[in-house]
Amino acid sequence: MKQGAIFDMDGLLLDTERVYQENWMETARRFGQMPFPEFPTAVSGTNGEEQRRVIRRYYPEVDAWAFQRDCISRVDGILNHRCAPEKPGAREILEFLRGKGVQTAVASSSGRERILSNLRQTGLENLFDAIVSGQEAAQGKPEPDIFLLAAERIGCAPEECYVFEDSINGVRAGMAAGCVTVMIPDLVPPPEGLAVSRVCASLLEARELIEKGLL
Repeated sequence: MKQGAIFDMDGLLLDTERVYQENWMETARRFGQMPFPEFPTAVSGTNGEEQRRVIRRYYPEVDAWAFQRDCISRVDGILNHRCAPEKPGAREILEFLRGKGVQTAVASSSGRERILSNLRQTGLENLFDAIVSGQEAAQGKPEPDIFLLAAERIGCAPEECYVFEDSINGVRAGMAAGCVTVMIPDLVPPPEGLAVSRVCASLLEARELIEKGLL
């Protein structure tokens, strides 16, 4: 068993990724653009300048800053009035790991206030030793910065940490950080050839594998 466990939030701990994906498409419409079906997947897990680069790649004629702000503001408005459901196994794996003395962290591309609000609403906040937002990392996912910072904050070497992710960009970031990276697919299945330590159907499956010493 590893010494640390780092969790993404949207689509991994909480069922919020669908809200983001729907609103990325709606934002494209609001900006008079064709909603490319592959765009929400490409932008998933990113933040900051990396997110704006993805926006410019798909919609070069729009103001990427305005496009980004519009979507995030709309999602914030929704989540401020609707408690995000926990994903299956989220609480169970956190309680199990903490019971074994594993240090836990959230490393999410969302802003810190959004992370804290979501975790408080669901009562998961006290199950983490550290919270790292996308605003704190020099570069966003798929770069490894956020996971390296999270590992540092919980006092663990990256290779002694699990990273749990649902997005392709997040998996790439976890692998680049040198962590044991477990993908729990949400809305997007892992593409063929994706480098990842393990794919599990749910956090419940991941918990069972760790308990059996298979992960």
